[in-house]
Amino acid sequence: MLEELTAILLIGLLAWAYQASHPPPPCTCGSPGCPPITATRIKLRDGRHLAYKELGVSKQIAKYKTIFIHGYASCMHYEMIASRTSPEVIEELGAYVVSFDRPGYGESDPDPKRTAKSFALDVEELADQLGLGSKFYVIGHSMGGQLVWDCLKYIPHRLAGATLTAPAVNYWWPGLPSNLSKEAFSGLLPQDQWAIRVAHHTPCLTYWWNTQRWFPSFAITSGNMGVYSRQDIEIISTFPKENPHQAYPRQQGDFESIHRDQKIAFGKPEYDPMDLENPFPNHEASVHVWQGDEDFRLVPPILQRYVAKRLPWIRYHELKGAGHSFPSDSGMSEVILKTLLLGEVAASS
Repeated sequence: MLEELTAILLIGLLAWAYQASHPPPPCTCGSPGCPPITATRIKLRDGRHLAYKELGVSKQIAKYKTIFIHGYASCMHYEMIASRTSPEVIEELGAYVVSFDRPGYGESDPDPKRTAKSFALDVEELADQLGLGSKFYVIGHSMGGQLVWDCLKYIPHRLAGATLTAPAVNYWWPGLPSNLSKEAFSGLLPQDQWAIRVAHHTPCLTYWWNTQRWFPSFAITSGNMGVYSRQDIEIISTFPKENPHQAYPRQQGDFESIHRDQKIAFGKPEYDPMDLENPFPNHEASVHVWQGDEDFRLVPPILQRYVAKRLPWIRYHELKGAGHSFPSDSGMSEVILKTLLLGEVAASS
């Protein structure tokens, strides 16, 4: 009897472990019982689709063509630059911006084989299918900013310039001093420290960690406002109460959107950004990093400063009193856009 009970318990434990580490399949848009396809999409080289939306002036008359890369738990509808810059300035600049749902988000098909290189090639193919020309600009925020490094690594020859706003940092990049990484990591909320540890050390348990009920998961998705700075809270309070796109980013399932983001952002790095060479050695274009000096619990500024020091070709702008959401602050998007496109020197500390 004891042996039978032990066997039953062991089978039950193995079944639980399997289920905990194997998320349900995504509910891909257009499949029976899944969200409908409503967005404009392109078909990629491997048959996947990317959904996108265009902002600004027509690309046929645009002087500057830019691709915006959204952040964690976001989507193409949360483009933070052109949509927050006055139409008059956009028209004066002749700026065209395309924002797209990253793989697994919104109405873009999941990419279970996604890598840093495959994502950069997605960006390149989006530009080619939309006819953006031989060179284009890229802007990314938060985890989208981290993905701009992928573009600088794998498709630098296609870039006319790049901007990273509050870009996420992988605490295990080889070029980061361990003492500095530990200091920055210790300043995160405990629940984020645990979520990031799981994503890095045991990525197969990322789904389980984010769905179990014993311990809190990632702060942003669990609604913990303690992750934000005072400026962030003020900015967020100005957002509309009704959000028509609230469910849209994760409508195909959490695993292929936010969970895969965690695994890639904090997993074993494919390369070290500190090893990148200047993509514009003749000063024909520039790369900008914008960082709030009070963004301690999402993107610690001490790591951003170190990256900028290691890569002297980076034009680093640190904003006093700013948190993580500063691109949404009044007038900031215009400053960021003009600095990238026109090379204007923006006010920064």
